[in-house]
Amino acid sequence: MKNSAAIFEKQIKDTLKNKEILIQFIMFPILALIMEKAIKIEGMPPHFFANMFSAMYVGMAPLVSIAAVIAEEKEKNTLRVLMMSGVKPWEYLLAMGSYIWSFCMAGALVLGMAGGYRGRELMIFLLIMAAGILASLLIGAAIGTASRNQMMATSVTVPVMLVFSFLPMLAEFNETISKVAGAVYSRQIGLLIGNIGDFSPKFENIFVIGVNMLAALVFFGWAYKKSGLA
Repeated sequence: MKNSAAIFEKQIKDTLKNKEILIQFIMFPILALIMEKAIKIEGMPPHFFANMFSAMYVGMAPLVSIAAVIAEEKEKNTLRVLMMSGVKPWEYLLAMGSYIWSFCMAGALVLGMAGGYRGRELMIFLLIMAAGILASLLIGAAIGTASRNQMMATSVTVPVMLVFSFLPMLAEFNETISKVAGAVYSRQIGLLIGNIGDFSPKFENIFVIGVNMLAALVFFGWAYKKSGLA
């Protein structure tokens, strides 16, 4: 655990210097804060912008961040040095996943407060976000592991991120897209968040999120077996 803690601390310091990663954590929370306060339209559902940006945040920030960091450290041979220094792959992945999950949860807290959630509703909101962030972390880790360098990782994460982050938003305005998006975990996260006031998860919500996580785990296992971390 000392190795994981050291890597966790290193990544926090690196994040403050890496503006490309830092902006992933703060962009949607700031947008939600601004739009929730600045835009008021008659008939608009409560928490509209916070809920919409939360689903987009889940599909973008953790996925892009972990894929970029893993691919960058592979390209610079940082991971090879860590492995040769006695750091085990699971220690590195635990530290990396915990670091990005923590930063994303901090952003989720801002999103929840921007949406006006308090008390029990805020706790439910954070639990839903935690599940979505975990699913994105698994997908991003698989992409980062399968990529030889950061450019390759970016070329893969951009279209994947666009699907997972924008489908929930588009599904709000188009019934056909909504039916297709139902098979994507980020859409189910958006639906769960939209029903926090009368929170009662359906089998479909849990099933789709679980299947997406399982598929991500299988993809990660294949990527790790094929490429490894070093």
